[in-house]
Amino acid sequence: MKIAQLLSRINVFSIPSGLTPTQRKNFFYTQMDALGVGLVSGAAPFLAVFLTRLGGTNFQVGMLSAMPGFTGLFLGLIIGRFLQTRSNIVPWYSRIRLLVFSAHTLTGVMALILPQKATIIAMLVIWALASIPQAILSVAFTVVMNAIAGPEGRYTLMSRRWSILGLTAAIMTMIAGQLLDWITFPLNYAIVFILFSMGGLVSFRFSSRMEVPALNVEAVSDKTPFFQQLKRDVRLVFSERPFLAMSVKRLIYIFGSTLVAPLFTLYYVRIVQASDAWISAIVTMQSFVLLIGYSIWTQQHIKRGSRFILLSTTLVLGLYPALTAITRLPWMLVIYAGIAGIFQAGINLVFFDELMKTVPPQHSATFISVDQSAQNALAMSAPLISTGLSNFIGIPAALGIGAAVRLVAFVMFLRGKEGKLAENGFSTSNL
Repeated sequence: MKIAQLLSRINVFSIPSGLTPTQRKNFFYTQMDALGVGLVSGAAPFLAVFLTRLGGTNFQVGMLSAMPGFTGLFLGLIIGRFLQTRSNIVPWYSRIRLLVFSAHTLTGVMALILPQKATIIAMLVIWALASIPQAILSVAFTVVMNAIAGPEGRYTLMSRRWSILGLTAAIMTMIAGQLLDWITFPLNYAIVFILFSMGGLVSFRFSSRMEVPALNVEAVSDKTPFFQQLKRDVRLVFSERPFLAMSVKRLIYIFGSTLVAPLFTLYYVRIVQASDAWISAIVTMQSFVLLIGYSIWTQQHIKRGSRFILLSTTLVLGLYPALTAITRLPWMLVIYAGIAGIFQAGINLVFFDELMKTVPPQHSATFISVDQSAQNALAMSAPLISTGLSNFIGIPAALGIGAAVRLVAFVMFLRGKEGKLAENGFSTSNL
């Protein structure tokens, strides 16, 4: 009863009033898509854990995080131009997501049939190949969600979507942790990856039914040579100063985040020597509190605006890796993860909203692909930098460097004007 009352208060599974029939269907499909993604997300945190327990080196764990960046960096602009010229982007979004999730299934199968050393290589190959559809998905997701929500509905749509995803992922991560403790290695990981990847079918069933208008009708019929289109896109992006200002500061924060991403797993396993159950508790807590966090920050956005959310979240999350680095008690790490999860919900919302304020909707795929290319450059390099650095200065010190980079971004936001910008005149359909 208490859980039902909590969900009712947070309005996670409700649909706002005053929507058109198409908007109502899109809202429902978005929620159900999030449910499917959440099922798979329960297993995703254990990929790096599995690789570490197989005997993967720090460099190999870093590669697992970095590989999507390699692909996205080199294909980002091409993907943006390709999606910009699609008359219907939804099929690309739904089918590509299903393809990415199938990599979890294949990882589980390889764990069943290959020796441990061979499984390490197989995992790296699988996720190297999966990085191609991942690069497409990262652009398509942002474009589709923004097309569905519009400027007035971004906080509402994304807070509810990510709340459902977080709640589902938290429950599934808790279940995964128990399964991993009950079943012998490596059968336990194989079962978790194969079983949880079935959420991809739920995601595909509903996401494929979304209806969004063409991004740019003129772009679909544009016969300009492809590389001339790319040059034109680059000039267009660099002419939008608000986009560049927000993107650069956001990327500095993301650089700090990608630095510490592989280090948390290494720290839990090698420094704290936490069991799979404790790691599951940490991840579950971080996912579960997102449900509360999205509700809190949506209300704070109404009361205090975006700037308060931007500064408070970047400050607290800047400190999080440093606090982790000086802590050896698993139960304290669970508490830290809960606090971080609440603030992570805020930064997810404000980063998405503030960036999309600066993007012309008719060129959204182009602008998002440029931003994603820059993110992918960081995703490619930062994990390798941090895991390599940890070999020389230790994992705790490397976590401290990641925290310092995040705090630099906080200072830049503090001195800037982000969060004060109103919608800049771009018009999209409201939620």
